[in-house]
Amino acid sequence: MNEMTNMINLDYLAAQSAQELAARHNKKTFNVETAATKALGVLQENGVYGCFLYLLAKEDNVGKFFSIQLLKLLKLCLLTPLSGEADPVNAEEILDYINKHVSTASLNKLMLVKEILEKVLIYTRYGAKAKE
Repeated sequence: MNEMTNMINLDYLAAQSAQELAARHNKKTFNVETAATKALGVLQENGVYGCFLYLLAKEDNVGKFFSIQLLKLLKLCLLTPLSGEADPVNAEEILDYINKHVSTASLNKLMLVKEILEKVLIYTRYGAKAKE
């Protein structure tokens, strides 16, 4: 089999995740656009762990939803383990998971994760804006 057929299209997976996040947008009750914009700023300034920490500390239900969806994306991209432990469901488990599987990764992998998350958050912001 050709090596090219085994490659994962990360942009496609990022776009899919962004569509799932943006689909929940409701400016009054579930403001995805604002959460994505703020999380993107934290990600760019403070990194991956800081982004998840912000989402879980400041964005209530939106932040928890974002965190869970972003972790699913990292698993789909094969950047974190697919199985072996239960999916994290609360803030402490999510932060422990990020610490264990992302923060300890090689610098190249960490930068790839950051780039993918940036892409998802940008797509989500624009997707939510387009939905209005």
